[in-house]
Amino acid sequence: MAGNSYGTLFRITTFGESHGEALGGIIDGCPPGIAINLEDIQFEMSRRKPGQSSIVTQRKEPDDVQFLSGIFEGKTTGTPIGFIIPNTNQKSDDYSHIKDNFRPSHADYVYEKKYGIRDYRGGGRSSARETASRVVAGAIAKQILPEIKINAYVSSVGPLFLEKPYQDLDFSKTESNPVRCPDIEMATKMEDYIRDIRKQGDTVGGTVTCVIQNVPIGLGEPVFDKLHAELGKAMLSINAVKGFEFGSGFCGAKMKGSEHNDLYNPDGTTKTNLSGGIQGGISNGMDIYFRVAFKPVATIMQKQESLDNKGIITEMTGKGRHDPCVVPRAVPIVEAMAAIVLADFYLINKIY
Repeated sequence: MAGNSYGTLFRITTFGESHGEALGGIIDGCPPGIAINLEDIQFEMSRRKPGQSSIVTQRKEPDDVQFLSGIFEGKTTGTPIGFIIPNTNQKSDDYSHIKDNFRPSHADYVYEKKYGIRDYRGGGRSSARETASRVVAGAIAKQILPEIKINAYVSSVGPLFLEKPYQDLDFSKTESNPVRCPDIEMATKMEDYIRDIRKQGDTVGGTVTCVIQNVPIGLGEPVFDKLHAELGKAMLSINAVKGFEFGSGFCGAKMKGSEHNDLYNPDGTTKTNLSGGIQGGISNGMDIYFRVAFKPVATIMQKQESLDNKGIITEMTGKGRHDPCVVPRAVPIVEAMAAIVLADFYLINKIY
């Protein structure tokens, strides 16, 4: 299996399966002498971990990170940072019903066709549990770039959409509710909606908005390695992501140039920011903001048609512990991938 690594200079390689002994990763290219706050890393892991509220999967995992190398006396040494995250609460029997069956809209079918073998327990490498390793790397990337502020939040769940612009939101309220929406009134509506969807045995999608502030001018390259292109790739690599837009996004396609152009102030900032903080693939110092769309989880607790490995259409009902909506737990993953991209470009910018 190729494609288990991401990044150029700041590079993360992940390993492990959902129901194996452990997940883990190796972070290459982290500069030496960076003070690492292990409590901050564990805090990020707690934001992503399962079982944290009644509206997410009830799998109980502490997601304690064990560092094996690359950190000495609280600082990075410049050598590869190796770590593991033990799995402690697997229930592999929950997946025996899909041993010979392929769940609709899941990776089951294509995995078996591509590799000729698959770990059906929790989906193996296709499980979103793999993203735990990304959150570790993202938490370290954040500590490389302490001046840059990365705040993601849930901006929609199903038909419920937070209309307020991010400038009117208090990001300190994002962690005050299980949905991770900084608007408390909308968060309550979203939470009630997710609970109702769960009672129906169904799932629902949503969007996560991310805002990156205090980004220096000059991150990103103008041809293939555009900053927004790498952010898009990073976000689209997250499980269940079906869409990415930054700045004015698809709404910008409806506008005229006279409406869309960001006019300059004398100091080089712009009066508006429809460019989303990136022009020509390079950061311009304004806020970077983008939105990531997540589909509904494929495993639902309702009867539906499936396909078995003999090519026969059968009926199946989902079992096990699954998120009715992934977006609350996706917030720290979006932040982590954004931090990895920025740390990588920060280091590249020091060389080129």
